[in-house]
Amino acid sequence: MEINVKEARNKISALLDITEKGGEVLISRRGKKVARLVPMADAEKRLPDLSAFRASISVKGGPLSRTVIDGRNAERY
Repeated sequence: MEINVKEARNKISALLDITEKGGEVLISRRGKKVARLVPMADAEKRLPDLSAFRASISVKGGPLSRTVIDGRNAERY
């Protein structure tokens, strides 16, 4: 559904009902689409928590910043 800004202001409750049921509303200003009203994403659709995965990664060697600095210094001389 597409609606202009003036109508959207007057019908916000009805537009929220549409999105709550899974619909999408495009809002336009002077004929140009400027916003999209969509339903909230379910918690199930969010990206998984990667904390455990990140904790399982072991880092080898020194800090990358030190490696970059050493490499730059080696190129200069």
